[in-house]
Amino acid sequence: MPNQKPNERKDRSSPARRLGVLREIWTLVRPRRRLLALGFFLVVLNRLTALVLPLSTKFLVDDIIAKQHLNHLLPLILVVLSATLAEGLTSFALTQTLSRATHCLIAELRMRVQHHLGQLPVSYYDANQAGALVSRIMNDVEGVQHLMGIGSIEFAGALLTSLISFFVLLHLSAAITGLTFGLLIVFGFVLWRAFRTMNPIFLERTRITAEVTGRLTESLAGIRVVKGYHAERAEHEVFSAGVHRLLQNMFRTMTTTSLLNLFVAALTGVVGAGVMLMGSKEIITGKLTLGGLFTYTMFLGYMLAPLFQIVGIGTQINEAIAGLERTREVLAQPREDEDPLRNVVLPEVTGDVEFENVTFHYAPEKTVLHNVSFVARPGTVTALVGASGAGKSTIIGLIAAFFSANKGSVFVDGVDLSTVRLNSYRPQLGMVLQDSFLFEGTIRENVAFSRPHASEQELLRACSIASVDEFAERFPNKYDTVIGERGVKLSGGQRQRIAIARAILADPAILILDEATSNLDSESEALIQQGLSILMRGRTTFVIAHRLSTVKKADQILVIENGCVIEQGTHASLYQDRGRYYQLYTKQRGLVEDSLFSPSKDEMPQVEEIFGVTVQ
Repeated sequence: MPNQKPNERKDRSSPARRLGVLREIWTLVRPRRRLLALGFFLVVLNRLTALVLPLSTKFLVDDIIAKQHLNHLLPLILVVLSATLAEGLTSFALTQTLSRATHCLIAELRMRVQHHLGQLPVSYYDANQAGALVSRIMNDVEGVQHLMGIGSIEFAGALLTSLISFFVLLHLSAAITGLTFGLLIVFGFVLWRAFRTMNPIFLERTRITAEVTGRLTESLAGIRVVKGYHAERAEHEVFSAGVHRLLQNMFRTMTTTSLLNLFVAALTGVVGAGVMLMGSKEIITGKLTLGGLFTYTMFLGYMLAPLFQIVGIGTQINEAIAGLERTREVLAQPREDEDPLRNVVLPEVTGDVEFENVTFHYAPEKTVLHNVSFVARPGTVTALVGASGAGKSTIIGLIAAFFSANKGSVFVDGVDLSTVRLNSYRPQLGMVLQDSFLFEGTIRENVAFSRPHASEQELLRACSIASVDEFAERFPNKYDTVIGERGVKLSGGQRQRIAIARAILADPAILILDEATSNLDSESEALIQQGLSILMRGRTTFVIAHRLSTVKKADQILVIENGCVIEQGTHASLYQDRGRYYQLYTKQRGLVEDSLFSPSKDEMPQVEEIFGVTVQ
């Protein structure tokens, strides 16, 4: 694999890792062990009945035909027909039993991986592509089908048949069987070496597939950006490069598999020639009958049949184990609430939030926040002002418990947030982000996302406060209007109003507004300002905003610069102090009041730096 050291590659396919995967598989299979046992029982019956036909050949040739005992022919035919019918019935039962169980197991594993992913911290999602995670849920878990499915069971049955056939062959001719067995030992060694070579290739294939799927998902989700910059060709080249890497990986697998099939064919030819040579001599010397040679040839086919299957089945099993290794990596990730220190269950939150000398970094070499301290009392509004990258969103992320402070503490109602069970805290949060994410579905479903069991009256009230009713009532299907993926059928302002209605319906104790009105025009903003005022009433609210109307009304304003709180106070006090906030506020006010809103080139960087907006 590129970008991976040899020792890392070796570790990924080490026996310890594979043993761990097998333990994980057994954990999944154990509740169905009786069903699996039934499957093996059916396989044994199926293979024993399949052996009736070759066993009858010697009796047919040596006794019925050679000795003309035609009275035994009808009973023999009836036995063969009965065995064939039993073989078909057991095969049908086996397919129905194991195929259903395998698909149920795949569905269960997908749900388990998705549920586990949903409980992982935000930092895990920051480090992994969404499309790659989708690939792990949908593609990698399908390896269970190869390990527990009908193909593996039939292969196990073929091995059983091969073992029985070996003893029958040994009984018919020990000399010929000895030669055959020696050749099989050589084949087994070659096969072991081949699968050791192929396993890292399959591991690489699952990684490449996840990367290609991830980029394709991103490209399709951002199709408007792609088309807006006329980047279709560039995206096609990126995707083609990924597909080419996947194709080269497939070629490497095909080469190894083809060589194995060539070896199997050559081995079969050598064994066949040896049987013809030695069998003819034993018939001439009287050690073997003609019927015995026919029977030997048929049983030899049964014994060698798994050799033709083992290449395909072995390839599938290696690919399955590689995929399940990646699935196991996800399941091994610690969940947010797995921290033993998180054992405090918060009752109803009043909204007293305090930062005490908080230092935080995403990577050790780059600290984002430095000794940040402030207090937000219940029912107050705290506005965060600063340039993009100053640390405002990180503070919000710490309040939402997406991250934990590296130094210092964040307290909610006097309790250290790093000790709180998140399932008791997060339901009391409400968030309206700048990028208002909506799901494929209806307006009703998106508003009700925060409280699925809210009454119709509560939902309509939330929509009324956020002025969602202003546009929803105009649609033919009203609140049951399908809005498309990420709400593409709505304007930016309409999407934002739905996000605000969702937060209103949640009725949170702590409210986070990250540029909540940034996507609204002046008319739309005027429609919901009153609704936001009602929403913020009695709640602890944190606002990241660049519009002066919101900042001026805040109970306290924190000016963030380079990860530090450099100024703190109300609009009036900060304005009176004539400090950094005063400089920025007066600069922005002057720009807003300018009818042409056309600052000079020297003024642009300063405005953009503080208020995080791009002046054009």
